[in-house]
Amino acid sequence: MKSDKTLLIIADSERDSNMYYATGFPAPDPFVFIRKGNEKIMITSDLELDRAKSESKADKVLSISKYERVIRKSGGNSFCLIEIVAAALREMNITKLQVPANFSVEYADFLRKNGFRLEVKREPLFDSREIKNEEEIEHIVKTLRNTEYALEKAVDCIRKSKVRDGFLFSARNIQITSESIRQMINVELMKRGCTAKHTIVSCGEHSCVPHNTGSGPIKANESIIFDVFPKDEETGYYADISRTVVKGKASRSLKKMYKAVASAQDLVFKSAGNDTRGDVIHRKVMKHLTSLGFKTGKVKGKMQGFFHGTGHGVGLDVHEPPRISKSKCTLKTGHIVTVEPGLYYPGVGGVRLEDMILITDDGCTNLTKSPKVLEV
Repeated sequence: MKSDKTLLIIADSERDSNMYYATGFPAPDPFVFIRKGNEKIMITSDLELDRAKSESKADKVLSISKYERVIRKSGGNSFCLIEIVAAALREMNITKLQVPANFSVEYADFLRKNGFRLEVKREPLFDSREIKNEEEIEHIVKTLRNTEYALEKAVDCIRKSKVRDGFLFSARNIQITSESIRQMINVELMKRGCTAKHTIVSCGEHSCVPHNTGSGPIKANESIIFDVFPKDEETGYYADISRTVVKGKASRSLKKMYKAVASAQDLVFKSAGNDTRGDVIHRKVMKHLTSLGFKTGKVKGKMQGFFHGTGHGVGLDVHEPPRISKSKCTLKTGHIVTVEPGLYYPGVGGVRLEDMILITDDGCTNLTKSPKVLEV
């Protein structure tokens, strides 16, 4: 994270992944991070002071109350956070700052009005975030294994279900719904120290809309898309995996779609590696699916076919650079990205398969171990 420019972040680290990456300190309330040369400085409330000193990556941790006293001595009586930041910056003889793209407009206006010069740094704020080190890889794989465990529990529930009048029922004769399976996945993840939000369990027509989380009874002989992307509460790192299953018999069309999506994944596995272009790979996937007869475009006002990116980076955010999509990017050794082609046709259903790969010098390694089976 070394830089000649002084960096300022004001945020809470539970929601702002850059703040967590910079400090390694989990906190629900906003605090201050300043990187001046090689020195990393935090300014926190007295409540968090001791914990920040013992748990954070900061070289120096200062108290907000210290700068409240500075303001009071100068005749001021307002102690809002941005005024405290300004007082600290003046004491450190800092007048030029680099701030993240999501920096508060209110804070930026105040600092500029009071003589500070600000430069916005677009994402990635820390270029090093894209290249995962061994510890980060271990954190992500741990989250992934827990995700696979929870997903397999859900798939097993579908596998063991009974079909009555075209709908799925448990051994206890309780109707199985998207909501009940989603709850099962999320609870299993919670037991393993992970938090999941917006888990997708979508069946039938719902599966034709990629981000439809799914609702209502699950039907036999129709596609069920699972997309699970939780965060490990201890490390803060995410995983992301998708599978598509059918309880009973998949239609001929669904089988062809599944085979095409699986072959598109294989194409990426063979193509991805250090210095390969993500946008070029994405175009290859689109061309490949089209060559198999799966066209993409609007029909009666709705998109169908393959109309999202092939993959995205995963780390402290579930979606982060780099991306395998229309946007130009070059994959590098140490990137962890998803590979998630999909096909969606109303009246037939949706199919999506998603694995996570680690880019290496001579190709890529598939980190995902979860089996891929259409009919269960």
